[in-house]
Amino acid sequence: MAALAFSFPAEAVTLFLAGVLLALVALAGYRAWQGSRVTPAERERLRRAALAARGKLGDASLVEVRGEMVFYSYAIRGVEYTASQDVSSLHEYLPTEEELSGPVWVRYDPRNPANSIVLAESWTGLHTRSPRATQPRP
Repeated sequence: MAALAFSFPAEAVTLFLAGVLLALVALAGYRAWQGSRVTPAERERLRRAALAARGKLGDASLVEVRGEMVFYSYAIRGVEYTASQDVSSLHEYLPTEEELSGPVWVRYDPRNPANSIVLAESWTGLHTRSPRATQPRP
């Protein structure tokens, strides 16, 4: 009985193994890239934290509170800005509409004054009638 002999050229085997290795490296790189991506919610939380820590403080006027949105306007170096902030993830820090009063403070990036906030996890620019309103609600 004759033994079956497989005869593949060495170049074909080398190219096949190189292709498999390339596919495995590409798959590992893709998985690492997917795992390192920051979610939009986390990116927004980091933006708020940076502005609360290093943003310049200015005066603003509360225009409206509608649902989960806070609308406000402020002027920096003679330029009037009107902005809104989605506070849906900060609901426990948001005072009720009855507790809000008067003007508010805004934190903004001096290099990009349109980048601003009036509420973050560690800071609030919303003035309230009661001191309890600035604490997170249980």
